[in-house]
This record gives sequence, C-alpha cells and structure tokens, in this order.
Amino acid sequence: MKGNQLSSSLRVQVYVLLAGLLIMAAKFVAYFLTKSNTILTDALESIVNITAGAVGVYSLYLAAKPKDIDHPYGHGKAEFISASIEGTLIAATGLMMVFKSSFNLYRPQPLANLDVGMYLTAAGGILNYILGAVLTRYGKRNHSITLESGGKHLKTDAYTTAGILAGLFVIYMTGQPWLDNIIAIGIGIFILVAGVKILRRSIAGIMDEADYDLLVNVVKILNENRRPNWIDIHNMRIIKYGSNLHIDCHMTLPWYLNVAQAHDEVQALEDLIADHFPQGVELFIHTDACMEPSCSICTLGTCGERKQAFAYREEWTLENVMRNEKHRSAQT
Repeated sequence: MKGNQLSSSLRVQVYVLLAGLLIMAAKFVAYFLTKSNTILTDALESIVNITAGAVGVYSLYLAAKPKDIDHPYGHGKAEFISASIEGTLIAATGLMMVFKSSFNLYRPQPLANLDVGMYLTAAGGILNYILGAVLTRYGKRNHSITLESGGKHLKTDAYTTAGILAGLFVIYMTGQPWLDNIIAIGIGIFILVAGVKILRRSIAGIMDEADYDLLVNVVKILNENRRPNWIDIHNMRIIKYGSNLHIDCHMTLPWYLNVAQAHDEVQALEDLIADHFPQGVELFIHTDACMEPSCSICTLGTCGERKQAFAYREEWTLENVMRNEKHRSAQT
C-alpha cells in the first residue's frame, strides 16, 4: 500500500475507532436501563468492533512497512491476521450470546425502559451503517482486507441492530419478555455465521488459497491485450500480501529473440498488469523458448522459422494458464 493510501486508511480507521467507543457506550447504557439480552448482544458486538478496530490500526501500519531481509515479500499478511482475529472475536460473541440467552429462557429477567433502549440502539445502528459504508468503500479502493472486512462487519452490525429493533418493538407491544431471549439466540447465530465467514476468508489469505475471481480477471486482461510474441502463458499463480499482488507465470516466446528483445516482452506484460492493478504488483516471469509444437497456435505471421502451419489461436482460460505445461495444438 502506498504512503498516501496508508495515511488515508489509518486516519479513517482511527475515526471509526473513536466513533465506535461512543456507540459502545450508548449500547451499554441501553442494556443497563432495559436488562435486555437482545440489546446486550448488540452491546457486546460493539466491544468486538473496538478491539478489531484497534488491531486493524496496528495491522495497517505493519502491512505498509517496506520489505526487509526478514520479510522479502513485505508485511501485507498482517492484514489477514487482523481479519482472523476479528472473525474469531465475532464468532465467539455470537456463540456466547446463544448460550446466555438459552440459559435465560429458563431464568428470565424482567425488562424495563424498552422505549429509551430502542432510541439508543437505533442511534447506534444508524451510525454503525454509515461507518461501515465508509470503511467498505475505502477498503475496496485501497484493496485492504482489514478495512473491507471491518466495514462489512459494521454494516452487518447495523443490519443486526435493525432486527433487534424490530424484535424489541414486538416485545414492547406484546409485553412478552421471553421473546427477548428467542430473538437474542437468533441474532447470536447470525453473528456467529458472520464471524466464521470473515475467519474463513482470512485463513484463505494466510494459506495462499487461489483467488479465482482475481485469476479470471487477469486472464481476461491478458487475452484482450496479448502481443504476437506472447505465444503462451502457463503455470500462473497469484499470491496476495495485503493489498499487494505477487504473480508468477511462464511465458513462451520465439526462441530466436535476443535477451533484450525477450526483456521488452516481459516488461510489456508487467506494465500491462501494473496498469490494471495500481495498488502494487510484483511479477516473476520465467521465459520459455518456443518449440515446434507451438507453431500451430502461434499467431506471429512474420515468423521465418515456422515448422508447422498456423491452426488456431489458443484462448487462454483459467484452466490452461494454471497448468504447468506449454500450450500446444490438439493435433500434436
């Protein structure tokens, strides 16, 4: 992540953290006034928001540190660790509320001041949605999983709050306090699932799981902008380090190109990818010399070394660019 992106992302994250403190205070006031487990679920999730926000600030700082001897690929993975902590905390909060509310079904607590509690909860939910929308937008713009996952969490929190308000209104109108625990259990399960999803995505990043949507996008860009000398692209892999991408691939070029000419072709591919992913891309491209079977799919019409007639243009797909073998005509 570039310096100006880092400064902007950190500033946004700090503002969200400060606003989260106010929201948390309002929700706990609402809980102590009402003794509602439903509101407590919302209040406890605010603690998660604060903790995740604090971890997020540090992870953004750490992820932006330059490469060094001990971290030759940079520090971007810190963002995945931050997201995994957030996902774990969210899931734990949901699980805890399911157990507490299930217990209170048998030992219910009397509720009070539900009208005031609803006003405070509604104010916190509206502010959470606004903060979540801001974080999500900045996260997508700066390709930061920390900001994006934090924004999605806050928006999920706002949706949860909307459900809580609907439930509290029903309780307020019917005077049935046992509904409070039923609603809290449902919301706890919803929070648990949301936490598991965030945790799943962060673990995928840590384990370098293939991002197929990203790979499809890169292959599409290569197909639309391929040069005649680019006979073949294969053995492609993409690893994400925070907002930065590390791309490995093999490129088949005409065997008779000299070193300078081959370098120009590699540089053209690097520039093409960098133009489409300005957040930061590092490419390691291994060049292969073409062989006779490559002639049938080679679109270079000026080649004086052709051994076979041109048969067809091989369209690069997700499947064939990931294979560790050169493309060749189906007849060879």
